[in-house]
Amino acid sequence: MRFILFICTLVSLIGFSYSTTIVTVTAAPAIPSNEPSYANPSSFTSAVLNSTNTYRRQYNASSVHWNTTLEKFASAYLANDTTCKFAHSGGPFGENIAIGYPNATAAVEAWGNEDREYNFAKPGFTEETGHFSQLVWKDTRAVGCWRKLMRLGGGLMVLREEEEEEG
Repeated sequence: MRFILFICTLVSLIGFSYSTTIVTVTAAPAIPSNEPSYANPSSFTSAVLNSTNTYRRQYNASSVHWNTTLEKFASAYLANDTTCKFAHSGGPFGENIAIGYPNATAAVEAWGNEDREYNFAKPGFTEETGHFSQLVWKDTRAVGCWRKLMRLGGGLMVLREEEEEEG
């Protein structure tokens, strides 16, 4: 530390200017893998359904129910993802993904908060609001999700699959 101060003092004495740069590093809190809405399957299901249906009620969409087929699809996809690439599966269902949220409700809220950017005067899909429109899509009747601790990616990934009403 004394060496650095000496150099700065010397530089200022001979007429050069210098500047000090302060770098602040902010790290996200550790993802609590034992957080109840992630660790306990029934708590996870309840958290996802309750927060999803709260948003759906706000936009006059009917409540969704839990679908174990969708859950198994999401689980299989995450089980096979050994690289934590955080990418959509390309599967046959509507899909939202989230990473780095402290609990399941926070992940759903992140999708729902895209409503701030949604153009209700000109409805439709956009990259900025796709999670929100998927969340409140009126034809959606079922949801199934799974989660995985992503050690390489530094967070927890929640994969949400949605199924539309047949007809």
